[in-house]
Amino acid sequence: MPKNEVKTRLEDAGFDVLEAADADEALRILQAHDDVLLLFSDVDMPGSMDGLDLARVVHERWRDIRLLLTSGRRELTDAEVPDAGQFISKPWMSEKLISHIRDLVADR
Repeated sequence: MPKNEVKTRLEDAGFDVLEAADADEALRILQAHDDVLLLFSDVDMPGSMDGLDLARVVHERWRDIRLLLTSGRRELTDAEVPDAGQFISKPWMSEKLISHIRDLVADR
């Protein structure tokens, strides 16, 4: 599913979506927004760190942000994602992704 289609589906489901091209931009965005509930990131991403490293940094700095990682190349267990985060393999149906996100932010 193309990136802008994912964004559109998430927005249609009621989520506000902030996008980042890489981990460095994601960290800058998180520093500027104190209302982020969840980080959804591909494990395989360009930049100074991959999505798993980004999740570790986010967990250290912003403990309240839930973590959801995805990849079409690597398989992770939920236990490998920091802070009881989750992993969802590509390809996924948008309904499954939305369900995972709702479950992760339900207690927020």
